Amino acid sequence: MRTGIATVCLSGTLKEKMQACAIAGFDGIEIFEQDLVTSSLSPEEVRKMAADLGLGLDLYQPFRDFDGVTPDLLKANLKRAEAKFNLMERLGMDTILVCSNVATATIDDDQLRAEQLAELAALAGDHGVKVAYEALAWGKYVNDYEHAYRLVEMVDHPNLGTCLDSFHILSRDWDTAPIEDIDAEKIFFVQVADAPKLSMDVLSWSRHYRVFPGEGQFELAKFMGHVVRAGYTGPVSLEVFNDVFRQSDVERTAVDAMRSLIWLEEQSAKWLASTPTAAAPEGKAATRRRYPMELATLPKVNEPAGFNFAEVKADDTAQLEKLLGQLGFEFEGRHRTKDVQLWTMGQARVIINEQAPHHAEPAIAALGFDVDSPVLASARAQQLKAPVVARKVQADEEVFQGISAPDSTEIFLCQGSPDGTAAWTHEFGEGLEHAGAGQTAVIDHVNLAQPWQHFDEAVLFYTSALALEPQPFAEVPSPSGLVRSQVMQTGNKAVRLVLNLAPAQQAEKARKTYQEHIAFAVDDLVATARSARDRGLEFLQIPANYYEDLDARFDLEPGFLATLKELNLLYDRDASGEFLHFYTATVGSVFFEMVERRGNYDGYGAPNAPVRHAVQYDSLHRA
Repeated sequence: MRTGIATVCLSGTLKEKMQACAIAGFDGIEIFEQDLVTSSLSPEEVRKMAADLGLGLDLYQPFRDFDGVTPDLLKANLKRAEAKFNLMERLGMDTILVCSNVATATIDDDQLRAEQLAELAALAGDHGVKVAYEALAWGKYVNDYEHAYRLVEMVDHPNLGTCLDSFHILSRDWDTAPIEDIDAEKIFFVQVADAPKLSMDVLSWSRHYRVFPGEGQFELAKFMGHVVRAGYTGPVSLEVFNDVFRQSDVERTAVDAMRSLIWLEEQSAKWLASTPTAAAPEGKAATRRRYPMELATLPKVNEPAGFNFAEVKADDTAQLEKLLGQLGFEFEGRHRTKDVQLWTMGQARVIINEQAPHHAEPAIAALGFDVDSPVLASARAQQLKAPVVARKVQADEEVFQGISAPDSTEIFLCQGSPDGTAAWTHEFGEGLEHAGAGQTAVIDHVNLAQPWQHFDEAVLFYTSALALEPQPFAEVPSPSGLVRSQVMQTGNKAVRLVLNLAPAQQAEKARKTYQEHIAFAVDDLVATARSARDRGLEFLQIPANYYEDLDARFDLEPGFLATLKELNLLYDRDASGEFLHFYTATVGSVFFEMVERRGNYDGYGAPNAPVRHAVQYDSLHRA
């Protein structure tokens, strides 16, 4: 699949955008007119630079408001078009995007539109230019890709074809199956963009909320599957208007964009393989057809089986050690060659890393996941442009396959074991003497704060590299504003990762002021809380008003309610079960949560989140 991206997707100058696209590995680019108009580079210099970088110049865009106009305006439009065709000759480009008219169309007549497009196609032919006509979702008279294609058929000129844009099609919920009936030679260009499902006018939705494939909710694999079946072989190019992307680091955004096309290519191949075009003969399996556009796939990996460990890093680890000990974790010893400690409770393992910079406060630094084949999973992640993280190892030490997440959290892919143990723990010396087997526990979920400019990137990263499934996002009130919360999880819920987008005023210092946490699931939270209190644990202090409201909502048994209040426990209930949990005080940017899931409760105590945010906010500002 030939990959492309519109320069409008990225921040910076045209020169910076082109360099970033080459670094990310794109085959070609669309030049957005404004990027060229504002550039200090001449068209000839742009052409040479593209050649030097190995980038094709695939599309010049956009040419607006051409069709459905009066004769006088048509004459002016043709003059304007000829100027652009001459410019494209200097650039060495042969395809221009013409959008269906939005602002100047006054005549709703397909015959007239076809006649005017025919004049444009003839003029384009004189200059060796192809015109890709696109139906904008908010076009005045033409807003449907099938309508646009009918006009192309009416004109029947070799220099006029259509452009298929996933946003303009999927935002209007148009059926994508008829794409397969379009003559492949008349599909001059394909643009793709994802988006969250929003209830707003489609123009504002398009201009501000598009995202890269895999970061929204559109059925892009299905859209691309129909495009491939139509026989299209040209570029598949990203056209994403997004306020955040156009403020973010240009090279990093370009890499994220490339990752999204690699992921889309794989998902489209899967869709084609699982959706046969016709029933197979009786008694025979459906065979996979070959199409002119070949779609590459990645190493196939299963979703993680569970958390292997969580790592917290700090310069001074005394508070972390004290906190884990009060929760009931057991110190298993120090690593034989590294300045790290291992603490465990059942199958929940926490590594305390003492190799942090001077005065660095405690922060979540790494997560380990159990996978079937760490080497294969790492190879897949690297093909998806994930940066490699290497750790020095000595003989007889476990070699972890590591990659870096968008927020710089290190992700390690570990060899899982059927009994939930980890072979690398033998590298730690003997810790404290244990009187008994201790509490049974596992890591239930991990909550990570995401920088505002990398939130969508993180969703795609965990979806594509770790096969986690994004759930519908929620917004949680806090004293600093709404916190966007995105759950990523495996199908069996063995891995639950919660990505939180900090409020704007905390965004620049999210790692310092917006807390992250690790949650551990136990069988008996009340007993765990009592034991922790006896060891001197400082709980997050829950206000009395919360328990009055809790009683009003659930009419709890008085003794049980008194226990919750006594131990600063929080409670939630739904039709499937109950949820009990408590939080520790925050150390640096990290706190811990202990939870108990009763029945089939599957949430995170969302009604209680505003209480936690308010208490933590108050505590932070008092400090």
